[in-house]
Amino acid sequence: MALEELFDKIEPKSPGQEELRKALLSDKDLVGVFGPTGTGKSLFAIAYGLTAVYRGKYRRLVLSRPIIDVVTGREITLFSEPETYFKHASEYLRDILAGFADVKALEDAVSSGRLILADPHFLRGRTFDDSIIVLDDAQSVPAETIVEIVTRMGRNSRLVIAGDPIFQRTSEPGRDGATLAREILLGEETAVVVDLGVKDIVRPGARRGVKLLLELQMRKRVLDEVEKKVKDTAKVYAPDADIVTVVNLTDAKKKWEITSEHTPDALVVVKEGHLGRIIGVKGERIQSIEKDVGVKLRAIQLTLDLKEFVRAVHPVAWIHKHIADFDFAGNSLRLVVARGHMGPMLGQRGSYIRFLNDVMEKLIGVGVHVVESEEEVEKGKPKKKR
Repeated sequence: MALEELFDKIEPKSPGQEELRKALLSDKDLVGVFGPTGTGKSLFAIAYGLTAVYRGKYRRLVLSRPIIDVVTGREITLFSEPETYFKHASEYLRDILAGFADVKALEDAVSSGRLILADPHFLRGRTFDDSIIVLDDAQSVPAETIVEIVTRMGRNSRLVIAGDPIFQRTSEPGRDGATLAREILLGEETAVVVDLGVKDIVRPGARRGVKLLLELQMRKRVLDEVEKKVKDTAKVYAPDADIVTVVNLTDAKKKWEITSEHTPDALVVVKEGHLGRIIGVKGERIQSIEKDVGVKLRAIQLTLDLKEFVRAVHPVAWIHKHIADFDFAGNSLRLVVARGHMGPMLGQRGSYIRFLNDVMEKLIGVGVHVVESEEEVEKGKPKKKR
C-alpha cells in the first residue's frame, strides 16, 4: 500500500476511533488521544502522519517515544544504547503498521528523511518546522518533556500525543505523563482530546490483555485486616474459588453515611467462572464466610463490563438500569447516566457518587466522574430521545 493512501485505507471500528479520525483531520494543531492498549491510538496517529507527509502537507513525520524494558523498568536511550534504541523503535514502527505498509516503504521513508525516529530525551534545542510530531507512550515520559516538545513546534507544525494513563503508566496514578498531558491539552483552545475506552479495543488479544492487566492491579492491592480475614476464611469454605481481591467498604460507608441494605460491607472479586464456587449452590458458602467474619458480603466475577461494579455496590439497587455507558476516560472512569436519573445516582449532597468514587479508587486506583446523557435507557440499552 502506498504511504500517501495509508490513512484512507484504515477504517474506524468503533465510535471512539471515528472520533479520533475526525480529530486528526481537524485544524487543531494539538491532538491528544488517551486510552488502553489495542484501541488504535498509535496506528491512527502514525498512519495519518505518514499520509500527510507523502501528500505534501508536512515535510516530515517525527516519531518520538521512550523505549522501556518492561521487565526491569530500565529505559533505553540514544545516549546509552543508540543501536538498541533505533532497533526497537524501528521494530515498533513495523509492528504498528504490519499489514498496512511494507517494510521497504518504511525504510525509504526513514532514508529520505520523511520519517525521523527521535528519542524524547534529545529534543532540546531543535525546531520542527513543516513537521507533524507524534509522541507515543506519553505515560512513560515526564510532563516536562511534553512541554519541551510543544516548544519545539515551528511553522506549519502539529503535535499528536498518545498514551495510556490507566494500565501502562509507570508512576503513581494522576502523575504520569499521559494524564498530565491530557490535563494540559484540555485547557488549550487549539487542542482536541479524544478519550478511548474498553469499548474501543479492536486489536485481537488486546481485550484479554487489558482484562489481565485489570486483574493484576487488583491482585497487587495490599489488603487490610478485614479483607485478609475474608480471604482467609473463604479458603476454608470455598477452597476452589480463585479470589482476585477483597475490598472493605465499611470505612467508605461510614464516611458517606451509606445505610442502604443493598450495599455490602465488603466486595469479593473472583476470577471469571468462579462466582458459583464462592457463593455455593444455595448461597451456603458465602453465608458461612459472612457468619465467621461478621460482615455482609457480595461477590462479583471480574469483568470488563464495568457497570457490574456499580450494580454490586451502589446504594440504589436499580440504578444500573439507567447507566448508558461506564468506561475509562483519561485516568478516570466516566459514568453516563440516562436523562432524569442523576438524582438517584448522585445521592443526597453527592454522597452516593462520592462513595462509588472511593470504592473504585481503592479497587483499581482510578476515580469516577458522572455526566448526564441525552438518551433514555430501557432494559439496560440506550434509546434515542424521541
